Amino acid sequence: MFKTVALVIAALIGGVLVFASTKPDSFSVQRSASIKAPPEKIFAVLNDFHRWTEWSPWEKLDPAMKRTLGGAASGKGATYAWEGNSKAGQGRMEIIESAPASKVGIQLDFIKPFEGHNIAEFTLTPQGDATRVDWVMRGPTPFVSKLMQVFVSLDAMIGKDFEEGLANLKRVTEK
Repeated sequence: MFKTVALVIAALIGGVLVFASTKPDSFSVQRSASIKAPPEKIFAVLNDFHRWTEWSPWEKLDPAMKRTLGGAASGKGATYAWEGNSKAGQGRMEIIESAPASKVGIQLDFIKPFEGHNIAEFTLTPQGDATRVDWVMRGPTPFVSKLMQVFVSLDAMIGKDFEEGLANLKRVTEK
C-alpha cells in the first residue's frame, strides 16, 4: 500500500514538473486605462520616482519600507531602491527610457523574496481630452516561476496590482 501511494505521489510530482516545463520562457502582463488628463501631466508623475508614493500600489505594503532614491532627479538615470517586509520585498528600479509625454521605460530588478529582472513600460497615447496609459511588464520566466504558474496565474496576480495602480494614477492626475 505504501509503495503504491509513493508511486502515485511521485507520478503527480513528475507530472507537475513536466507540465511546468511546457510554460513559456517569458511573460508579459499588461493593463490599460483612459485618464482624463494631458499626457504631460501623467508623464511628470511616472517619470519621477519621488512621486511614486502618490499612486504606486506597492507603496502601502510596508509603511516602514526603506526607500533610497538616487541618480538623476527624474527621467533617465533616476533610481529607486526599496527594502521592506516580506510583502514588499527588496529591489531596485532605474529609468532607462524617458520620452517626454509619451513613454517611460524601467529596468526592474527584484532581489527578495524572489530574484527577477524585468522591464516595465508606460506608454501614453493622447485620445481627445484623455490619455490612454498602457502599463506592461515583461521578462524571462525561470523554472521556479513556471512551477508557480502551474498553481497561480501571474497575469491575475500582477494584473490586479496594475489595475489598482492605474486607478490611483487616474485619481492623482485627474485632479
